[in-house]
Parts: sequence; C-alpha cells; structure tokens
Amino acid sequence: MNNYKKKPFIPAIQRTSTLVSLSLLSILCFLISIKNKTIDVSPSYDSKVKAATLMKTAMDELKNHRMEQSVFIDIENDPNETGLVGGPYSLITTDEGDLDAKLTTLDPNFAAVVIDLMYQLGLKKNDTVAVLMTGSMPGANIAVLTACKALGLNPVTISSIGASQWGANQIDFTWLDMEKILFEKELILSTSIAASIGGRNDMGRLLSVKGRNIILDNIKKHNIPLIKKDRLSDNIEERMNYLNKYSSIDSYDAIINVGGGVASLGTSFNLKLLSPGVVSRADMNTIGTEGGIEGVFSKFINLNVLGLHILNIRPLIEQYNMKFAPIPLPEIGLGSLYAIERYNLLVALICFLIVSGSVFLVGFQSKQKIKEHLIQHEPDSLL
Repeated sequence: MNNYKKKPFIPAIQRTSTLVSLSLLSILCFLISIKNKTIDVSPSYDSKVKAATLMKTAMDELKNHRMEQSVFIDIENDPNETGLVGGPYSLITTDEGDLDAKLTTLDPNFAAVVIDLMYQLGLKKNDTVAVLMTGSMPGANIAVLTACKALGLNPVTISSIGASQWGANQIDFTWLDMEKILFEKELILSTSIAASIGGRNDMGRLLSVKGRNIILDNIKKHNIPLIKKDRLSDNIEERMNYLNKYSSIDSYDAIINVGGGVASLGTSFNLKLLSPGVVSRADMNTIGTEGGIEGVFSKFINLNVLGLHILNIRPLIEQYNMKFAPIPLPEIGLGSLYAIERYNLLVALICFLIVSGSVFLVGFQSKQKIKEHLIQHEPDSLL
C-alpha cells in the first residue's frame, strides 16, 4: 500500500473555490475603486460661471434686439438660433471665414475659457488690459468683455469694423452696434475708444467704396474716433498712441487680441504660426517675426507685456475638451473646464494591495503545502 491518500492532493491555488474567491475579491475591489472618485473644482469656478452667465445674457439681449427688428435667423447656418451669425457675403465682408469656428465662440462657456486664460496670466480685479478686436468673431469679443466684467478688469478696446464671413458683417448690425447695446444694458464695462475700417491694410482694401463708406458712417454714428491713415504702419502707430493716452504702455497688465486683424498682428507670415492662448516674449522669439510690419500685439509683447491670443479656435478649445461647433449649446458649469473628476488614488492603491496581497498569500501557502507534500511522499513505495 503506498502513501497516496484516496483523495488527490490539490494545492489551494488550483482549487476552484479559491479562484472564485479571488475573482470575487478582485471584482469587489474594482467596483470600490471606480466608485470612489474625487472632484477637483477649478479655483476659478465662480468667475467662470459668472462670465458664462453674463455672456449668455448678452447673447440673449442681442438676439432679442434682432427679433424686435424682425430679422430672419438662418437656422441652417445658425443652428443654435443665436441671431449672431452673419452671412456669407455683405458689403462689409473683408475675407473668408470659418463658420464652425464662429459657432464655437458663440457658446457661452467660451467666456469661461477666457477666464481660465486670464487666471493663467495672473490678472486680478482693477487690472488694466488692452483689447484688440475685429468684427469677425463677435462671440469671442463678447466672451472677452464679459470675462473682463466678471473679473473686474478695465478693458481698453480698439476695434476694426470690417468682418469676415459669418461674423458681424451685417451692415445694420456691426460690432459697434452690438457693443453699444451691451454697454447700455450694463453687460460690459466699456466701448471701443477708437475704431478703424479693418480689412486689408486696415483700410478696407478689396471692399467697395460703398462698403467702406458704410463702415465710416457706422463709426461716425457711434461718435468713436476714427483711425484712418494713409499707411498700415501709421494706423498701427495711431493705435499705440490711443492706448498710451489712456494709460502708459508699460502700465498695462496684459494685451488681448481677438481675431486676425492686420493692425493687431502685423504682416509677418510667421505670426500665423503663433499658438492660441497665453503668449509671452519668449513665444514671439521662438517663431521669429523678422520682416514685415510689426503689429500692436507684437509691440506690446516685445515690451514684456503678457498677452492672450484668441484665434485658431479649434486647437484652443481642444485644450479644454470642449466640443467644436456644439449643437445644442452645452449647459453652463459642466465639464472639465469647470471641474475635473479623478479616481481616488489612495483607495485604488489600497484595493490593489488587497488583491495582490491575497494572490501572493495564496501562492505562498500553496508553495509551502506542495513542498510539505513532496517531503512526505515516498516514491520507493511505488516499486
């Protein structure tokens, strides 16, 4: 008779009950890990919600104004029915435009994006910022100005009125018209201190004479100083003079550029490579801007004034995991722009140690039992 038991020896690690128990323990720890999450609320959450809410109110006011004028909303090109999407062509249309980019900036949450960028610059209440705008992206213009109001900043704005496709290019509803309405409703803190025609060379090149006159009349109607010199460089210098009259250039806490106005960016081709968002002098040095005429934005940056560059909308909003040209408009206060949901790493680590420790313990005990079994086993008895 040999020493084998009638019941065969099976180590714990091979037993079905042990494997089922380890599986159930693993599933339990997995469920505990995914259920335990932490929410990191943005430090600028309140300001973001305030700015986005202001922008929504501003958009509603402008839409109501258009409705009172019995203006038809092009639902096909303005699917969210904001009433702030222009047409493909008008007498004051200066260039081609990206409709989806315009729709994206008409999301009130875009004002929260601007707030986030302003926080990155360290802007705070009562800071003074120079703001350069065109009529091409009214949504981005509104986002910047409502963000300034939400943070209590002092914006000093200069605008060019010509607009690319789908922007503020309606002859009866220019950016200056929008700006005035928002100021009267106390939704923004100020209006433009000066304005130009815009377009090619900042003088309306490629616009018809009638188109240029419409813009000139619009600027005159709003009683805003006109910037209209014979050369682009002179128009740029005139902008610098107006901004310097309000406050010395070195006293500005930041400069914000919205759109691709030639007087703002200048004529250097390399500036098209400038990434959207926060811009410092080091960024300008990296891309290099030799050749061409230096714009107002470049002049400020080269004087070590930090800047925000709001153009190339798709890569900008991708940084915040926002939808491009969203339909319908997302709710305010939701998404990673406002708060980031993370797994609780401590809970996950504890669960990992429990599961891995259990597997190791079962494996170690099984090894010991196998070793004991081999010692007790007498192979000679089989002969």
